[in-house]
Amino acid sequence: MTVTAIKNIGILVSGDLKKGKLDADSIICENGVISKIGQKLNVDKADILIDAKNTTVTPGLIDSHCHTVFGDYTPRQKQVDFLASYVHGGVTSVVTASEGVHAPGMPHDPIAVKAFAIATLKCFQNFRPNGMKVNGGSVKLEPGLTEQDFKEMADCGVRYAKYGFGAYSGPAEGQKDVGMAQKYGMIVMAHSGGASLPGSSPIDHEALINLGVDVCGHINGGTTSLDDDGLEQVVRDTDMALQVVQAGNLRSALHILKLAEKYDVFHRVCIGSDTPTGTGVIPLGVIKTICELSSLGKIKPEDCIALATGNNSKIFGLATGTIEEGKPADLLICDAPAGSVANNALEAIQRGDIPGISIVLSDGQVQVNRSRNSPLANRLSTVTGQ
Repeated sequence: MTVTAIKNIGILVSGDLKKGKLDADSIICENGVISKIGQKLNVDKADILIDAKNTTVTPGLIDSHCHTVFGDYTPRQKQVDFLASYVHGGVTSVVTASEGVHAPGMPHDPIAVKAFAIATLKCFQNFRPNGMKVNGGSVKLEPGLTEQDFKEMADCGVRYAKYGFGAYSGPAEGQKDVGMAQKYGMIVMAHSGGASLPGSSPIDHEALINLGVDVCGHINGGTTSLDDDGLEQVVRDTDMALQVVQAGNLRSALHILKLAEKYDVFHRVCIGSDTPTGTGVIPLGVIKTICELSSLGKIKPEDCIALATGNNSKIFGLATGTIEEGKPADLLICDAPAGSVANNALEAIQRGDIPGISIVLSDGQVQVNRSRNSPLANRLSTVTGQ
């Protein structure tokens, strides 16, 4: 049994909107799972001991809108190892937004999209770039998919579906397949806003409401947002998740926060990057969004972190995302960046400074020891026993 322990935690962020910060300075992890959280825990028997140096520990970040295809390669930007690089941005899990959307040649054949979803799901179950958990196998909905197809995909473990780039004549034609995917337990995300690929079509708020999807993908635009009245209708009149992304419209993102506060639906807001796309590869995309929403939207930094961790976990049915006993030990240790006037990572986020990442753990194993992408942390945590 491998035991990993963290001591001298200055601030411990739960990732849960209701809990906020935890009153603890130590964590013990056994075989990749958090076993104890508390004050001054006995860490003498740890195989790996991390001294957090009075800095901040949060759950590993979750990117709920990542355009993977096959492996750690993005055809859109012709770049390898982008997922491994995202771990250096504090991201320990991603949810794919349908691998088929950015596959070269993008097939519309129902047999092809079914096969692609099953194949990518199985591949990513066996592939952990830099320890990252890739929740893959999101089927791109296409005309011609049958109930037997949905049953077969669900039996193989496919849990996600995407509406927005299929060869449907319009949203009304796709409504049946959205419902069929949901019948077999799939969480359905829809593209929203303006067209993001040549040949695709905009999807407005009325189409979203009629489709009845579970997640309004990049509600602030990917890259073009819905109009303000449409945004309000989606927030007010539906219960779908409201996904805010780095590749979208920042003004709309801040407007959505105001609407979420107005209608008391912060539990429906989640964060993704919507990369790699035409916007590019952005290893710090999720943490940058956290900083923007907190500093400009006047949201507590621990709450913004929850939008990218615990909220994503609940919306997409993930095991990770919160710091609790019995949960996977996917953790991020960070501090105010060197040169910032902030005293800790949360103060840095609140003023819009990206924190310096010193350690990233996945299942209790150190994957990053001093990020190559974030600013230098003012205080660097140390690792012994590895």
